[in-house]
Amino acid sequence: MPYARSIPAIIAGAVAVAIVSACGDASTGTTVTVPGAPTIGAVTAGNASASVTFTAPASSGGAAITGYTASCAGGGTAISGAGSASPITVTGLTNGTTYSCAVTASNSAGTSVPSAAITVTPISPITAPGAPTIGAAIAGNATASIAFTAPASTGGAAITGYTVSCSGGGVIRTGTGTTSPIVVTALINETAYSCTVTATNSAGTSASSGVVTVTPVVSTGTVNTASVLCPFSGSYTGTYSTSGTLTSTWAWTCTGTTRTLIANGLPNHVVGTFPNAGNPNRITAQSINFSATLTPTAGVRNANIGGPGGASVFSLAGVKFDPGTAGTCPGTMTATSQCNLAMGTDVWRLEALGQTTFNFGEDVNNAHVQPSGEYHYHGMPEALLTNAGASNTNRKMVLVGWAGDGYPVYARYCFTNAMDATSAVKVCSGSYARDTAADPGRPSVSLVQLGAFVSDWTYAAGSGDLDDCNGRTGVTPEFPNGIYYYMATDSYPYFSRCVKGRIN
Repeated sequence: MPYARSIPAIIAGAVAVAIVSACGDASTGTTVTVPGAPTIGAVTAGNASASVTFTAPASSGGAAITGYTASCAGGGTAISGAGSASPITVTGLTNGTTYSCAVTASNSAGTSVPSAAITVTPISPITAPGAPTIGAAIAGNATASIAFTAPASTGGAAITGYTVSCSGGGVIRTGTGTTSPIVVTALINETAYSCTVTATNSAGTSASSGVVTVTPVVSTGTVNTASVLCPFSGSYTGTYSTSGTLTSTWAWTCTGTTRTLIANGLPNHVVGTFPNAGNPNRITAQSINFSATLTPTAGVRNANIGGPGGASVFSLAGVKFDPGTAGTCPGTMTATSQCNLAMGTDVWRLEALGQTTFNFGEDVNNAHVQPSGEYHYHGMPEALLTNAGASNTNRKMVLVGWAGDGYPVYARYCFTNAMDATSAVKVCSGSYARDTAADPGRPSVSLVQLGAFVSDWTYAAGSGDLDDCNGRTGVTPEFPNGIYYYMATDSYPYFSRCVKGRIN
């Protein structure tokens, strides 16, 4: 019987089938084993944690992988995390402790051998630093030096720098550095500032420290100007309108501590027509004898300068800078004819520039002639800049005269950074703003426009480049180490109405 089999053989075959069913794939006869080891990737440190990346093993062992386990051993302990895919985050680690991390794969037959191991050290999260502690503030000449101490917490990363912010006069000035103290520049003298400091690291910037107040002041030290244009003399012959051909002469000399000017007050450039409809006076030679100290000392403010208060500045050629006028109006006026433009005694004092209500007869140099025949500037001396070759296409600082306290006077152009002679030259602006509403008792704006009176202008510290006397401290071509100086500006007050130094 060819198909007959013995019973033992049948039993043996049954046993073999049973064994295959328990340890392999019954349909294929494949034996299931544990998976191969996964391939570990990057291990990223976190806050008391580590993120472990990996790729699946090349061999699954003949059965589906049911999960992975990442284990990190360090500090005498081993902590694990489980998951079905990469990455797996292991938590409960100790910051600052180095761990060796590996990953295994599991299937129905068991768990693989571990992957290669990678070390990782969990870290605390990096945050912005704590606030520094503010210290003393030392006032300087348009500067403030702010001291501080480092914050108690760096936030987990090195502090890369500090920023001091000083707020005052409607503006905020800042200074930066890596250590204390930090100096903030371009401040306005005699303006109160509130200063704070912050710290910065790779995560961001701290909250502000406490506040310290400081008021910059003009240096009380002295400078010596004797080396600049002294002696200096010259002459100019030209036609002075209806006065005909005349010769301007000027001579500056320095003796001891005094700079002295002897001049005849005639300008060294062309002038407009005088008399004219707004100015009935004829130009005549004067006898100018003016002196100022060669060692000006700042810090003594004198407000009674300019206009009826007296001359504040003379040009290098001996012409007076006199921004104010003797014109006034009564508060109860009903017509502009009630104003006296020449010898007024009323409260509301007029401006020659910045208004069109009244005609003071200025020429292109913003100048006209007093009843005495003295030609004088009320605003920007355009011809002086033209003679010096200064223009908007050739901006440069031009020394145009000396003030009564001995400080120099420049016109229109100044350095963008007052203390940096390599910075761009710009048009310097005053820091006064025209009022938006009339003062109580003022003549009606329907008769006299805003800006026509001295009282229509208010100093707004920080709104321009200059202080309340239309000056600032900085370097100039003649004074590369810096000096306090005044500016002639296109905006009010046009020239200084006060000085910051001693008058002889």
